Amino acid sequence: MIILKWLHRFGSYLLLMGRTFSRPERMRMFFKQYIKEMSALGVDSIGIVLLISFFIGAVICIQMKVNIESPWMPRWVAGYTTREIMLLEFSSSIMCLILAGKVGSNIASELGTMRVTQQIDALEIMGVNSAEYLILPKILGMVTMMPFLVIFSSGMGIIGAYATAYVGHLMPPEDLTLGLTHDFIPWFLWMSIIKSLVFAFIISSVSSYCGYTVEGGSVEVGESSTSAVVTSSILILFSDVFLTQLLS
Repeated sequence: MIILKWLHRFGSYLLLMGRTFSRPERMRMFFKQYIKEMSALGVDSIGIVLLISFFIGAVICIQMKVNIESPWMPRWVAGYTTREIMLLEFSSSIMCLILAGKVGSNIASELGTMRVTQQIDALEIMGVNSAEYLILPKILGMVTMMPFLVIFSSGMGIIGAYATAYVGHLMPPEDLTLGLTHDFIPWFLWMSIIKSLVFAFIISSVSSYCGYTVEGGSVEVGESSTSAVVTSSILILFSDVFLTQLLS
């Protein structure tokens, strides 16, 4: 029964995405919504991304310096490992898990409220493709902004590492710079961006589905918001394993 339930939900998700990815009827209105969603989902998330990345970069650098580095290891180990962790996992995977909670719940609750208050039904009665009108700008806006959030996260994590060097005096800044520039592989940055694009699509599309298909009242809207966050997080973790293996 559980398998049949998930297959039914997956099929209805694919049907909804089929309705979503159609040519907008009014391009001017679509671009207006697209810009609005880029601001709501991407620009408004910059603050929390920078704040978390700064402290995570600082904590990683401290942990590497205090617990990993030893006289037997090169002095650039702390900076090197901080860069690799920020690029390969935190700025793409872990940051997207955090955004799944912020952005995913926002999308699901917004669309769920519109469903239970019959605003989506009103759009359908007027002959508007509500899936394309409401969901497509959210997906494209999230996918567009996510690479910038990843770059900002990586940069702020490195700034946090430098803060520990200058303020905490744990290591000379020259050693940190040596580690951050040691054996840098540009593909790792592109791999992080590619992964974030997939995760952005998962967050926006799954959350939109959970909110768009809600039935009932305000209680069900809250449940759909929770379901959106949990489902998006699980799919991000699963896809992270396959993408890491595929792109490495």
